[in-house]
Amino acid sequence: MKSLIKLITINLITFFLLIILIELFFGYWFDKNNFGPYMREHRLKKILYKVNYNQKNYEYTYLRNYNAFRGQDINPEHIKIIMIGGSTTDERYKPEKFTIVEQINQKLEKNNYKDKIINAGIEGQSTFGHLANFKYWFNKIEGLKPKFIIFYIGINDAIFFKNTKVDELTDGWIENPNSIERFVDNIKSRSIFYDLIRKTKYKYYINKSKIVIYDLDYIQKRKKNKNKYINYEEKLKIYNYENLKIMNTELIEKFKSNIDNLYKLTKNFGAEPIFINQSAQQGDWSEKLFILNNLLIFHCTKKGYYCIDLNKNLIGKDSYWWDGIHTTPEGSKEISNIIFPELFKILKK
Repeated sequence: MKSLIKLITINLITFFLLIILIELFFGYWFDKNNFGPYMREHRLKKILYKVNYNQKNYEYTYLRNYNAFRGQDINPEHIKIIMIGGSTTDERYKPEKFTIVEQINQKLEKNNYKDKIINAGIEGQSTFGHLANFKYWFNKIEGLKPKFIIFYIGINDAIFFKNTKVDELTDGWIENPNSIERFVDNIKSRSIFYDLIRKTKYKYYINKSKIVIYDLDYIQKRKKNKNKYINYEEKLKIYNYENLKIMNTELIEKFKSNIDNLYKLTKNFGAEPIFINQSAQQGDWSEKLFILNNLLIFHCTKKGYYCIDLNKNLIGKDSYWWDGIHTTPEGSKEISNIIFPELFKILKK
């Protein structure tokens, strides 16, 4: 009996030593580019969605690949254009073909432009989160050398702005705020066995019992009487621009600083930044968004940054949004139509 226990003990010790050796040699424990505790919520995601829009039902699979970009896996060396933003860029609530990014890609293809835009939108991110992307995400992807990085910004900065502490948390869960879960995430991301299990699960398995359902028709109808879209020229008459500048001095200074830092980080990354402002229906943050939209164009023009004024050129309809902020397929298509001509000129330079 003692010899059997001894044999089992030796075998268990040998097994665990073998596991440790494999982890040390083949794992990512000493890899400086390992994601560690970051990006856990955005890598290797595969979620079923059912969306009802315009009396049609759409079923699709929302994908975020190994490097956390939306869509199928792609060699980072082949990524030449990245579009960064919040949920209005990610647009997980609609099939990928209806998103702003893919609508623009379709136009690029029709114009024989060989590169496509890769969607790097993360729900909830403000410009504070976009800054964090460079430190915790893009710099850790070997071979990633884009030529252009597009920033689709404004709404989340206007909505979430309260103070420095709050703003710095609007990174879209790049880092899990729970310290225990963050510790576990760090171990998981470095383990070769866990990495292989996640890759295998991502490739072959999808949980069909968990389906995210959006009824855009219902939400749009419910919000219809609460949110209206006001075009740029009308806003100029309604808003007191000078008073709003004074009331939002702190927000303006932080936003300008973030724009300049995003410009510097992008240039240091070897890419050219392009800034695009945003439009939405009326909300209690609309005045802040109006100021930020105007500031972005003024500041970029002054500094010589590439920028596109969507807000000024969009003649919107209420049917372009389903909840006041996020666009319907119709809205995304119109936004892509406005963005594309100026964007294409920049990309061809």
